[in-house]
Amino acid sequence: MASPTVELDAQYRQLREECGLVERDFGLLVVDGAEAAEYLQGQLTNDVEAIGPGEGAYAALLDRKGHMQADMRVLRPGEGPALRLLLEPEGLAAASRHLQMYKIGREVEVTDAGAEQALASLVGPRAVEIAGSAPLPENFCETVIVGGAECLAVGTAAGIDLIVPAAERERARDALLAAGAVEASVEAAEILRIEAGRPRFGAEMGTATMPAEAGIVEQAVSFTKGCYIGQETVARLHYKGKPNRHLRGLRFSAAAAPGEPLRLGEKEVGTVGSAAISPAFGAVGLAILRREAEPGATVAVGEDGVTAEVVALPFG
Repeated sequence: MASPTVELDAQYRQLREECGLVERDFGLLVVDGAEAAEYLQGQLTNDVEAIGPGEGAYAALLDRKGHMQADMRVLRPGEGPALRLLLEPEGLAAASRHLQMYKIGREVEVTDAGAEQALASLVGPRAVEIAGSAPLPENFCETVIVGGAECLAVGTAAGIDLIVPAAERERARDALLAAGAVEASVEAAEILRIEAGRPRFGAEMGTATMPAEAGIVEQAVSFTKGCYIGQETVARLHYKGKPNRHLRGLRFSAAAAPGEPLRLGEKEVGTVGSAAISPAFGAVGLAILRREAEPGATVAVGEDGVTAEVVALPFG
């Protein structure tokens, strides 16, 4: 039997060179009703009202001090008012609670639809071909038929995500494998995410993180759309200040684990958010670090003598 490392290397090559099928946990909220877009416009960081049918946008939900409570992809699959919010599992409960609480008195319904759907990520250069979709810009979407199942295809930086009815999950999976996709693990897909320098809520980003610290302002924030919760802090930091922390890459001297403290001299400057062994770059990771830990600095990792060079992103 092949070792786990060899197997992971093979999956990594499949994701880089062909197409891998990665089944993921995710959160899905459906926001519907005549005031759905107007409601989300005042809650999220991006311009929801500008999203047309078949389009989408990346956005964050903040508290009043500008700290992230969740991030999400906001999709408008059709002509109607319904919007779908795709979230990391770690942000689902807070987002659902917030959106249910603040909708009182509005013509809006918020439904947790995660149990009814499954998420299959096609990662790699053949993703569009295997999904049977058009090439989709990131976060844009269209309906496709996979193995007889009606699915929503969503463009990603790495390929295509398919939102599949849970009852059709096996049939769609078999059709994708027959079309040339090869099963791959979340761990293999995480290597590519780390290499690309893309933060994930629940790993690098959490409820103490501001969008500017995670480097997601350009993708997730509109400065022209009007008011939303946390806007004042985000705008002040963008126009007048510099974040105290920044998303950075780490090149470890040996394998490291998420959550390990990082020290520059005697000062703790952050913790490891994600870590992996990349076939291309070795032991690497991501972390949000205090700004004095600039690219080129060396930080101590944990208590076992491991060190890491701080690098700019993406790797390579």
